[in-house]
Amino acid sequence: MPNTLAVTLDDVLAAREVLADVLTPTPMELSRALSDRTGLEVHLKCENLQRAGSFKMRGAYTRMSRLTEEERSRGVVAASAGNHAQGVALAARLLGIEATVYMPHGAAMPKLAATRGYGATVIQVGTTIDECISEALRHEAETGAVFVPPFDHKDIVAGQGTCGLEILEQVPDVRTILVCTGGGGLLAGIAAAVKALRPDVKVVGVQAAEAAAWPASLAAGHPVPVSSMSTMADGIAVGRPGDVPFGVVAELVDGMETVGEDSIARAVLQLVERAKLVVEPAGAAATAHLMDLGQEAAERYEGPVVAVLSGGNIDPLLLLRILRTGLTVAGRYLQLRVRVPDRPGELAAVLTMLAEQSCNVLEVQHHRRVQGLKVSEVSISMTLETSGHDHSARVVQALRDRGYTVDPL
Repeated sequence: MPNTLAVTLDDVLAAREVLADVLTPTPMELSRALSDRTGLEVHLKCENLQRAGSFKMRGAYTRMSRLTEEERSRGVVAASAGNHAQGVALAARLLGIEATVYMPHGAAMPKLAATRGYGATVIQVGTTIDECISEALRHEAETGAVFVPPFDHKDIVAGQGTCGLEILEQVPDVRTILVCTGGGGLLAGIAAAVKALRPDVKVVGVQAAEAAAWPASLAAGHPVPVSSMSTMADGIAVGRPGDVPFGVVAELVDGMETVGEDSIARAVLQLVERAKLVVEPAGAAATAHLMDLGQEAAERYEGPVVAVLSGGNIDPLLLLRILRTGLTVAGRYLQLRVRVPDRPGELAAVLTMLAEQSCNVLEVQHHRRVQGLKVSEVSISMTLETSGHDHSARVVQALRDRGYTVDPL
């Protein structure tokens, strides 16, 4: 039976030749922490360390390198929340092409700055990738610039698929590959490469639950847009799967999973703390899925497992907020309100008791004007640093054993 897929292994191999002098394989790191957590051998494919900070350079350069001289003279236009923008901007600089990129309001400042730094003209419109795509297509129609889509083109998918070739070479006995998924370009490319060479390898996409267009689309048999999205993982916040990736994913991919916002935050923290890798929320989705499963991962998947870290372009301020959320989810921040008798020395007694419980007190606020308080009471709001959920539970119980009323914040 002839291969009717939009992207084949030959396409990916051809893309690899195009990229040979531009990109080098990104590192593959064994994660002892995730391996211990899941009972599987887990490796991390570090596309966060790729040129321009994500896998997007693979597809963008592949597509743009194949433009004719006449097309190059007209320039290119793209739409992106950041990673594709940087990939297009860098590829354009390397190829000597003028680039205009539409980015949403609210895009991370480092992504905006990097895109401009590579020489592209940045125009901010709307709040979603889909709105930016609409404006980029209008720009194409009005100016003749060539639209370089973020995922919905054969050359883009083929370029992203070179990541799959590297995975097979770096972990030859891999059995499962987990891929962060938005429009589907990376997932489709990896699947096209991997399934042609190793059909026994399971390839699974992972989406942010608050921007998950793929499960409903796969169930319907065609791309279905989501009505709304709200996720910190802006890099995979795509309202509708691409038509080109959809055919490949529907044919080859073994499953599609979703992860919540708290799980993503916890995964970003895990990667910073244990793997020493800065990864943006979109790039941590596959890791979040493994962390959600824990020891159940060994029942779902065969190892070795490769989790793709698709990007590392994150605003430091967002990273700070995410790390705080991750610490809270992991039980490392404990926020509570304690009602104590309003008498001299009581606050000192509470703080002394917390020191005895090996807590680090980060913030303390003393309130007398709180609804529901008795005249003889005060309320103390505290943020504490603990070693985890068990430690937090012991601290709360110790406070209650002393007779204090304790409420979580």
